[in-house]
Formats: sequence, C-alpha cells, structure tokens
Amino acid sequence: MNILDKIVAHKQIEVQQAAKTTSQEQLMDQPLFNEAVPSLKGFIADPGKTGVITEFKRQSPSKGIINGNATVEEVVTGYEKAGSSALSVLTDQQFFGGCNQDLTTARALTTIPILRKDFIIDPYQVYEAKAIGASAILLIAAILDVNQAKELGALANYLGMEVLMELHAPEEADKLNPFVDVVGINNRNLKTFEVNLEQSIQLANRLPADKLKISESGIHSPEDVFFLRENGFDGFLIGENFMKTNNPAEAFARFAKAIAVKANA
Repeated sequence: MNILDKIVAHKQIEVQQAAKTTSQEQLMDQPLFNEAVPSLKGFIADPGKTGVITEFKRQSPSKGIINGNATVEEVVTGYEKAGSSALSVLTDQQFFGGCNQDLTTARALTTIPILRKDFIIDPYQVYEAKAIGASAILLIAAILDVNQAKELGALANYLGMEVLMELHAPEEADKLNPFVDVVGINNRNLKTFEVNLEQSIQLANRLPADKLKISESGIHSPEDVFFLRENGFDGFLIGENFMKTNNPAEAFARFAKAIAVKANA
C-alpha cells in the first residue's frame, strides 16, 4: 500500500467510529450547521485580493513535523490580516496532526472562506464539514470514482458549501462535474509525494474554461505565483512554505507584500 491507500483505509475506520459517536442528526443540530459561510469561489475570483489560500498544517506524512508550536489562533488571524484570500485547515489527525476543532476555531476568529482539507470519502464527512464551519470541502479525485465525486459534490452544494476538486493526473479530469466550483491541481504526486511545479501547467489546458483554477504544493516564491498566473491560474494554495517558519503569519505577510510590489512594478 502507498501512503494514500493507507490514509484512505484508516479514514474508512475513522468515519465509522465518528458516526457512532456523533450521529448525522446531531451534526445537523450544531450551531454552525445553519450558518451562512463566505464563498471560496468569490474570494478567489476577487482581483483585489492576493489569490493565495494559506494553510494551517502541523505535519505531513512526507515531511513529519512541520510546525509543532504554532497555534491556530495566532496563525489564521495573521494570515487574514496579511491579505489571505482564504484558509485551508487540515482536519486529519492521524497523518497530519489536525482536528475538527482547528477549523471551528479558525471560523470563529476570521471572516474569510475556509476549506476543509481532509480525505473525504463518505457523505457523513460532508455533514461534518458543514457542522464545523467549512465554506468548502476538498474532494481528491484520486480516491473517488465518478459517482462518489458527483454524490459528495452535490451534497456539499445542497448544504451550502462549495467544492474544490483536486487533480494530480490528466485522466482524473473526467471526474469533474457541475457541482465542482474550483479545480485544484496538486503539483505533488499523491502516491510518491514528489513535487513538480510543471504539473499545473501540463494539466491546465484540460480544465474547463468556466472553472476557477488553483495550483497546489511546491509554490515557494512570488515568481512562482506570477508564472502560474500567466498560465491561467486564479489561486495558489500554499502551506508548508509558511508553516515551516517560526512565524507563519509574518512569513505570509512578507510574501504578500512581495506579490504586491511585483504586481505594481
């Protein structure tokens, strides 16, 4: 089994256990379940914003501990203040050190959209995402078949959330459907975790013209952002580049300032 297979196998068990602890009906009774949320698509499309989705991530299977000291409170508020278009919050605990409370905390402290970054394979997780305050869910094409992708996307839209579908291979574009609001291309091979920035460019021409395009992973500089923007990308999901520093919010503030300077040059 590769790392992605291991994550999905564990996630199946995790979802079954969560459903026994908290029913779908109990999720629907949570205060945030009926709250309106800001639009990820709208914030990314806003030309007055950076287009950067900043991520809160403590660890990963490929890098181990990235930042074990940063707190959600300090990082996400700093991200928003520095001009982040949206937040991505890891809620997987076993492999990424996150939790649902991280997202709920971020929702209480910020006004920008929040993407629930997890390995979503079951409708229960979509209800859960809404209950904890997510604006959008991540659907990873590599772990879903066409019908699953459509079912989960339709449910998310029905519950008032948007969908970011992540692709990392050309053949996965067949899993796009009308319920997908934003398409992300992961420059990291999810089976080997190797990074190749050219991945975004190679897949860009396969994306429908009406879908917002996000490049994910391996983005390290304002030059990368402008290169990708010139090739048709609207947004950029960046996590490790900021989280690996002692002050992720300050690192993003410098990055955002450099983008603005370059844009005005």
